Amino acid sequence: MSQDHISAEARSKKFGAAEDGGIIRCDACPVLCRIRPGRSGACSRYANQDGVLVRTDPALALAHVVDSGGAVVPFADAEWDGKLLDPSRAFITGIGSGTTYPDYKPAPFIVGSEHAGVDTVTVVTEGMFSYCGVKVKIDTDRHLGPETAAVRAKGEQIGHVTTAEYGSQMLSLGGVHHLTGGSKKEGVVTCEALLKLCEGEAVELTIDGGHSVIVQAGQAPIVDGVPERRMRVGCGSAAVGIFAQQWQGHVDEVIVVDDHITGVLTEHQAGKVLSMRPAGIRVRGRRSTPGRYFQVARPGMGWGGTDITDPLAIIESIDPKIAWPGLRLLMTSTTGEDALWCVLDEDLKPQPAAMPDAVRQVVDRIGENCEPSLCTVLFMAGAGGSLRAGVTENPVLLTRAVASGDVRVTMGGAPVYLWPGGGITIMADVLRMPRGSFGHVPTPALVAPIEFTLPRDLYARLGGHMGDIVPVETLLRGLGDGLRIQGWDAANPWPFAR
Repeated sequence: MSQDHISAEARSKKFGAAEDGGIIRCDACPVLCRIRPGRSGACSRYANQDGVLVRTDPALALAHVVDSGGAVVPFADAEWDGKLLDPSRAFITGIGSGTTYPDYKPAPFIVGSEHAGVDTVTVVTEGMFSYCGVKVKIDTDRHLGPETAAVRAKGEQIGHVTTAEYGSQMLSLGGVHHLTGGSKKEGVVTCEALLKLCEGEAVELTIDGGHSVIVQAGQAPIVDGVPERRMRVGCGSAAVGIFAQQWQGHVDEVIVVDDHITGVLTEHQAGKVLSMRPAGIRVRGRRSTPGRYFQVARPGMGWGGTDITDPLAIIESIDPKIAWPGLRLLMTSTTGEDALWCVLDEDLKPQPAAMPDAVRQVVDRIGENCEPSLCTVLFMAGAGGSLRAGVTENPVLLTRAVASGDVRVTMGGAPVYLWPGGGITIMADVLRMPRGSFGHVPTPALVAPIEFTLPRDLYARLGGHMGDIVPVETLLRGLGDGLRIQGWDAANPWPFAR
């Protein structure tokens, strides 16, 4: 196959005749832009170059350097002599490849290579995902908003608050109903917010009945203008159990304030095992099991994710038959960011006092054991039948082979989590994907790379487009300036590894 053939077929679509004025119609997505010479379409991903519809971004190949400290030589900076980029160490990603729309076409790149003696095929494309969204994990105890509450960007609902996880608030954003099921503005704003989040940019969100939060992958969330610092070491009960022995002898009672499970040391099994004297201090809320209390306060921005700013407010009673003057009481949050030391006076009322160094060291250790508060953005999408048709003429066979693990799926070379069940539903950490992985089309939908890697003989059995396989060496030569090279992310598994 010639270099000219690769350039034309892999990177562009030639039209028999342009319209008046040299205008051509782009059919790379359902919008069908009419593009004038020298201009690009609404997505900026395709342009009219001398009557040829071309992909404006270069294709991205990832170069795997085996030797530590080995350099990656950019292919485009020199005439390729077959040595600058070892084809066996190159992985062609879907970034910049183009799509299969209007769905009858094979994938833009179907790359043949050999790895560890196995003839391998990697099918490379960009998917247009209307059925897509992001799952956002926000490491904070702060109450961002009630579960199922609407999450908004620029006033438009783009998702909702979903089930909180241990030490994190979770958001589900995007999805086909927000992209296509609401107003045009809702779809546009949703697409814009998803694209920014997937590209590692900051997005300000507001939550109905809750607070505002600025979310950015890999960065601390900013809640109502205040950056979060710590993710909890555990719930109140867990904190009591973890640090009980370190407190013994220095305190008479510890209450760890938590929106979910507040812990009371001397009632807790940890205190019982350590033979700690009962303190007679009862906190508000519903007692679950000894030393564990639910609903001591309402959710909020205060101590331990409650609405409490004065921790003494959660004390319901102090039993004069059990408590004693001079009783040493520590109240702390689940992150150690808030802490109060008190001593009971003659009337058994807690009086704030200077915290002893030994107690302060344990409170500081709570903070030391809290991981930094971060935002995590996972892109989630379903690979539809049209995308799969670009891989094989019988798409259900691909679905089954992916489910069985015989086909490896990556996004921009990054590993994905494959959901069990029907279809090909995947999630990928956007920070493990190369920058510039995502685009959009005005339908609206996100565009993202996806690659399927499998043995060549299996590809044949799946009904793959065998006549469109191009050797990786030929593809690298043919792409020329339409190729850019980026070093492999060492944190990601090499797709060809067994």
